[in-house]
Amino acid sequence: MKSRHVVLLSIAMAIAGAAIPLAAAAYLSWQLALGAEQGRLRELADRLITRTTSTLADASEALDAIGAAGLAPCSPDHIAEMRRLTTSRSIKEIGYVEQGLVKCTSWGPTTPQPAAASVDFRTMDGLGITAPFISNVLGGGQPMMGVQRGAYTVLIDPQGFTDVVDSTGSGLTIAHDGGPVLSASHALDPALLASLLAAPRSGADDNTIFAIARRDGWLAVAASPRGAIFANLWRQLLILLPLGMAIAALLVGVVVWMSRRRLSPLGELTRAVRHREFVVHYQPLMELKSGICVGAEALVRWRRPDGTMVRPDLFIPLAEESRLILPITDQVIDAVIAELGPTLVADRSLHIAINFSADDIKTGRMLPLLEEKLRAAGIKPQQIWLEATERGFLDIEAARATMAKARAMGHSVAIDDFGTGYSSLQYLQDLPLDALKIDKSFIDTIGRGSATSSVTPHIISMAKTLGLFSVAEGIETQEQADSLIAQGVEFGQGWLYGKPVPAAAFAAFHAQNKATKGSAPEIMRASP
Repeated sequence: MKSRHVVLLSIAMAIAGAAIPLAAAAYLSWQLALGAEQGRLRELADRLITRTTSTLADASEALDAIGAAGLAPCSPDHIAEMRRLTTSRSIKEIGYVEQGLVKCTSWGPTTPQPAAASVDFRTMDGLGITAPFISNVLGGGQPMMGVQRGAYTVLIDPQGFTDVVDSTGSGLTIAHDGGPVLSASHALDPALLASLLAAPRSGADDNTIFAIARRDGWLAVAASPRGAIFANLWRQLLILLPLGMAIAALLVGVVVWMSRRRLSPLGELTRAVRHREFVVHYQPLMELKSGICVGAEALVRWRRPDGTMVRPDLFIPLAEESRLILPITDQVIDAVIAELGPTLVADRSLHIAINFSADDIKTGRMLPLLEEKLRAAGIKPQQIWLEATERGFLDIEAARATMAKARAMGHSVAIDDFGTGYSSLQYLQDLPLDALKIDKSFIDTIGRGSATSSVTPHIISMAKTLGLFSVAEGIETQEQADSLIAQGVEFGQGWLYGKPVPAAAFAAFHAQNKATKGSAPEIMRASP
């Protein structure tokens, strides 16, 4: 992913990281305020049912009492007893009905008149309820609720059901479950009320918050305007918004940290290793005297997803410092075997030199891995040279053990970029090497008469003294090649012969060279 894309993605994630917690805090505040209001309304609705059942219990007791009094109907004592029972706050009047006619009430004897309408429904304890009960005899023509048992009917003012303590002016409605509405205060929108009676539920719409309670066959609805929760909502916001802002700041900080890490060189390199963005180019290695191509050095390249290449000097030091060089080396080995395995099997005189890091040389961890993969591909160990810079030999004992094991397996071992590190004759005498590669910086001095131009012959002489092959790096002119041949340098590489190229181009170069110059004998290891 390009840096520009990473920046844009980071900005989007930062915006989301800031917006989501704040939106979540606002949403949670709304839900808490809504839940609190619905809880308050549900409590009101439950109190409404309690008031209703308590009122009906009073009516039931009065009916039982007058029925058990055993007094002569409509006698003065009978009327007096009915009047005594209406002293309850709930009961407005009691009437005696015989053969469908009202004979007397708690107010006294009456001219016989037809009783009220038939019973609308019965409660769980058998009380017959008529709502509304409108009679000029009972109730003085005002809407009442009739509660009937046997020959007696008790009139109750249904508005008393909704007479509960509530300072908010909430709308209250009481109905029998599946039956008619008995009482309502601050009545709800008729359509909403009809919907709630048909499908009881708690919730909110654009204008109203509502909750229900159901008990003992009764259904109570309590409702308030949507704006009733704003005070509670503000209290919730004062608590949750700071928390949301803190979480938003944390998330934005994490996004910034991750984006910086993602855009850092180490982050880029880590992602490249994970996505296997490394490719291998091969620079021909020539036998200088004959001009025969005897192999190539495998050089790792970092190819970004957009096709651009990153120079090795820009990422190899970081890879070595972070130890990402280890998986990079593993990818190089895989690429060499996959790309040039058939070529190496077809030409046993050909070899490929692979650079190994200081950690690889110190631990020797790559040798079993390399052995297994070469065996599976049918490649001889002698065809894979191991190269390491002088940094790989700082732990001399560990390096000697790894190199001895590598040579025992059949690999040749070379010290790369010789002369740029910590080398000395004693240093080289202690290590089981096969070849010494002369750094390009020394090859560049050939023929220039510089102060360091005399160093190259000494390096070549040192290699001969130790019985090592010498390989010159960075040969760019024929003058350099002729001078090296004259000094007995066996092998060389550089732009004079060929630049590092992909596997297919190297295979074509090698085939053409072989057709022109012939095959080289299998390279033998230098004397131990």
